[in-house]
Amino acid sequence: MIKDAAALARMAEAGALLAQVFDALGRLKLEGMSTLEINDFVERMIVEELQARPASKGQYGFGYVLNSSIDDVVCHGVPSRDDVLRGGQIVNLDITLEKHGYIADSSTTYLVGEVDYAARRLVSATYQAMWKGIAAVRPGARLGDIGHAISHYARAQGYSVVKEYCGHGIGREMHEDPQVLHYGRPGTGQVLQEGMTFTIEPMINQGRAAIRAHPDEWPVYTRDGKLSAQFEHTVAVTRTGVQVLTLRAGEKPLCRLG
Repeated sequence: MIKDAAALARMAEAGALLAQVFDALGRLKLEGMSTLEINDFVERMIVEELQARPASKGQYGFGYVLNSSIDDVVCHGVPSRDDVLRGGQIVNLDITLEKHGYIADSSTTYLVGEVDYAARRLVSATYQAMWKGIAAVRPGARLGDIGHAISHYARAQGYSVVKEYCGHGIGREMHEDPQVLHYGRPGTGQVLQEGMTFTIEPMINQGRAAIRAHPDEWPVYTRDGKLSAQFEHTVAVTRTGVQVLTLRAGEKPLCRLG
């Protein structure tokens, strides 16, 4: 769905507020916190401080404001008081926020305490892969260009790309058209147009791409038990390129924005 200037301004406002949430999480000492404590911290900040709505709560019957996916959990991790974060783990926190009727969606994979080199390398490569996809966004490009940029980079680093889950259009609804696959062939797929807004959110596995899920898909795990990482930004196609609506304070873009 193409957004006009007023809608894009609302989405940028929601994205900036969500970026504040991640800035606050970056200052927390996550080690020793339960994922439910983190969930409650985020809910208080969104509702009380930012005067916004946690868009995930109640969506599809989900009772929390974020997904917390630890180590071999690919996505859809459910906050719990029993999941206390320990040094050496990685955890993806995936959060949505609605303000004035428009939704922003973003996630970050955090290193908890002292994390080994293999895990740090995976997390770094996943972040880079997301930015490779963002760099492919501009009017006239195609969705396949985004997916190819992500998968080509990830596979060159020795990792695999989860195919069952993808980015998505976003705006007044959390999930809109189009679907944004994290693999593909250059020059294929829908043509990008100014005013389109969507997420880019690759899930990159340390081992094989195969996953296993509970029947309700809460949560989803790597089938081989190896680590999985994810990063996500909400972006808008501009007249000259791309705007990252959920860019954090102090986050240095890894591609040209415009």
